[in-house]
Amino acid sequence: MSDVLDDHGTPLGPVGSFRRVISLVPSLTEAVAVSAPGLLVGATDYCTHPADLDVARVGGSKYPDLAAVRDLAPDLVITNTEENRLEDVTALRSAGVPVWVTDAPTTVPAGLASTRLLLAGLGATPDWLDEADALWSHTEAPWATAIIPVWRKPWIVLGNSTFAGDILLRLGVINAYSTHADRYPRLSIEDLNATSATLVILPDEPYEFTPTDGPNFFPTKHPILTPGRHLTWYGPSLITAKQSLTQALSPAR
Repeated sequence: MSDVLDDHGTPLGPVGSFRRVISLVPSLTEAVAVSAPGLLVGATDYCTHPADLDVARVGGSKYPDLAAVRDLAPDLVITNTEENRLEDVTALRSAGVPVWVTDAPTTVPAGLASTRLLLAGLGATPDWLDEADALWSHTEAPWATAIIPVWRKPWIVLGNSTFAGDILLRLGVINAYSTHADRYPRLSIEDLNATSATLVILPDEPYEFTPTDGPNFFPTKHPILTPGRHLTWYGPSLITAKQSLTQALSPAR
């Protein structure tokens, strides 16, 4: 049986041969836990879903405890080109640990395709993937433009080619910085407020925007507070994300 290949074409082992998996990507942690129960033996401190996930914790996505990862004797570690560092992937591979590298998706279909490939390699073909594909296949006509901050101190917003930007576009909301040269531009609050965008969408991760920390910086724009995972996670949460985001956006329509 030939080896399965990750997003970069790296052979990692026969389909369904993995028994001790560590995920360093919160969205994919949820996807694996739901779709292939029992395979995960470790995850990051930021892997918050499923809520009852009971596995060893190995630090953060950017700075995992590599010794703790190795001590768990995984036969596969799942990483992502945006969320994890190449040097950690290299260190794990040098220690003989197989690492599956996923690309950071720029669209909903790309995220689902990457996740489908991973789960198929683990021997799982969950129904939620087809449901999410169908749910997000339609793109609404544009009805608003928004700024989407992901950090404050300094201000960082979504720029070009982001998964969250595509999520919003499919709901009819154009990212004000979708054509910016950077994927995550750093801009002054004065520049942000000077845009013609009517909405400011404030997720609760990676920076935790709240009703009292976020909207107050954008006095002329309609604030929308939303769970960050509904904008950026490309796992089973995509099923509930559409209704959640639609409801959050509805007062601005």
